[in-house]
Amino acid sequence: MLGNFSYHNPTKLYFGEDSLNYLMDELKNYGENVLLVYGGGSIKKNGLYDEIIAILKDCRKTVAEVPGVMPNPTVEKLNEGVAIARENGSQFILAVGGGSVCDYSKAVSVSVHCDDDPWQKYFIRFEEPACEIVPVGCVLTMTGTGSEMNGGSVITNHETKQKIGHVFGDNVMPKFSILNPRYTMTLPKYQMIAGIYDIFNHICEQYFSGEDDNTSDYISEGLMRGLIHSSRIAVEDPQNYEARSNIMWTATWALNTLVSRGKTTDWMVHMLGQSVGAYTDATHGMTLAAVSLPYYRYIMPYGMKKFARFATEVWGISAEGKTDEQLANEGLNAMEAWMKDIGLVMNLTDLGAADDMIEGIADGTFILEGGYKVLARDEVIQVLKASMG
Repeated sequence: MLGNFSYHNPTKLYFGEDSLNYLMDELKNYGENVLLVYGGGSIKKNGLYDEIIAILKDCRKTVAEVPGVMPNPTVEKLNEGVAIARENGSQFILAVGGGSVCDYSKAVSVSVHCDDDPWQKYFIRFEEPACEIVPVGCVLTMTGTGSEMNGGSVITNHETKQKIGHVFGDNVMPKFSILNPRYTMTLPKYQMIAGIYDIFNHICEQYFSGEDDNTSDYISEGLMRGLIHSSRIAVEDPQNYEARSNIMWTATWALNTLVSRGKTTDWMVHMLGQSVGAYTDATHGMTLAAVSLPYYRYIMPYGMKKFARFATEVWGISAEGKTDEQLANEGLNAMEAWMKDIGLVMNLTDLGAADDMIEGIADGTFILEGGYKVLARDEVIQVLKASMG
């Protein structure tokens, strides 16, 4: 491994079918006034809401609620949550839901005691919080983002057609997260599949960078192989606990900064997908699926050796008698076949994108360095056109 780095992750995890039993012990460490944040109401249908409310009452907490957090949390919803937290003097935020709920709760946490407009401060100027941060804990019900063990937060502004992520520091990461794979089993299959690809692409975007012999790459290859195996089982049998538990654990390690150590990383697929999401509100993992292969095929010549390694080490393709270019192409073809097999959406047209959106999507795409090729704007347009199907 080349270069220097630090690694610290302050989030405490409780994993397994009994993990909710630890919530009471954790809640004792925080203030009386709790802000309970959740999504569209599925936790009320499956009984989790009642369980959590009972625990909060047993801990003598005063509870305010922010329900209805949408899959792509908006600026308006962020402002609503901040107002409710201020009105109720919230001292702790408990996020119960998937990555969007966790992301949203972190955005609220850094905004409650901040006088600035949070959109401008955190998502346009990318400033760090200089005010008191309300601590966050998570009870995860959907896997994909890794938000349960990282500082990431993504907010959408429909007025400006922007969907922007801010990765905050250690002080914003959840203090604890509860991961019970059973909670993920009530999700629609479409959402499960989208989450699986979000996980896979998180690993790809850290893996496809650098040329040194890096331990992080070996870890990434193992995570990808395991995810591919478990995904096939889960698609056939969504109630398979072992497969779902492996997917959940992989999601956490895919984006808690571990496999980025010693890497420059390449987050352009996320930049493209998030810009598409600002125009379409399509499911995040599906936007990534639609743009990733056109992007990787475009940059492949600039990182040929890593793409060839991807073919042999992740997909088990024999290198005998083949050039790096042949291997690299076979690896991406194997990836495409797997994506189709598990049911991912493979083009932007099926997600609601239209040709007249391409220029705007390109304008909303942040150009990042760190990968094998830094795209110019015309290249972004080229990749988007290839993603239309």
